[in-house]
Amino acid sequence: MNPFEDEPLVLGPYTLRSRLIVGTGKYPDFETMRAAHEAAGVDLVTVAVRRIDLDAPKGTGLLDFVDRDRIRLLPNTAGCTTAEDAVRTARLAREAGLSEMVKLEVIGDEATLLPDPVQTLEACRTLVAEGFVVLAYVSDDPVMAMRVEEAGAAAVMPAGSPIGSGQGVLNPNNIRIVLERAKVPVIVDAGIGTASDVASAMELGIDGVLLNTGIARAKDPVRMARAMRLACEAGRLAYRAGRIPRRLYAAASSPTEGLVATS
Repeated sequence: MNPFEDEPLVLGPYTLRSRLIVGTGKYPDFETMRAAHEAAGVDLVTVAVRRIDLDAPKGTGLLDFVDRDRIRLLPNTAGCTTAEDAVRTARLAREAGLSEMVKLEVIGDEATLLPDPVQTLEACRTLVAEGFVVLAYVSDDPVMAMRVEEAGAAAVMPAGSPIGSGQGVLNPNNIRIVLERAKVPVIVDAGIGTASDVASAMELGIDGVLLNTGIARAKDPVRMARAMRLACEAGRLAYRAGRIPRRLYAAASSPTEGLVATS
């Protein structure tokens, strides 16, 4: 048995080999996006339904630059501010043949882009009842994570920090509480700025990371995508290996038993 093999990430009926999920927006061009997806080694990418031009000439639209034979689409409801709007957007994605899996995002504040808990919960209940596989973007509030799970979400996606802020995980203690209580996958979504953010997030024991701006707005998106992939793998492996306890004082790294006295 390969000691480095890991179980796959399971989201409802879907099984993923990669625990890294990336986006499709903000890239300088579609070719760079495609190369970044390859470098990141992902098999799930999220796309804002409202930003897809389904009437674009063949070979020129965003979806033409996603390897659909290898990469599954995760439509998201970015830009929605009400449950009604989010549900309508998810229905459009399913009718367009994108997926019945959806990243539910209902924004409650334009300055912070944090989710509206009331509208998110309402939309989650409706979409689950209609057969959607819902991945719910929420704040890092453990109670809200519990509520969307109770509503039938296939995964809870607490924000590491505000969308696009690059601050990493600001409140790891809340993420740990979410992890203790959740019976569905926990995926940190938003705020990742660089590879060390991914590694430290994965070391908490989360099931995956979703990010976009950290790659798309990097000086070299393709190199950053590769770095994020390696960080995700390293963080997950470190978590499974089990870190040593933190100590206030030093502890000798060499055994002290059986030392021969010297004069």
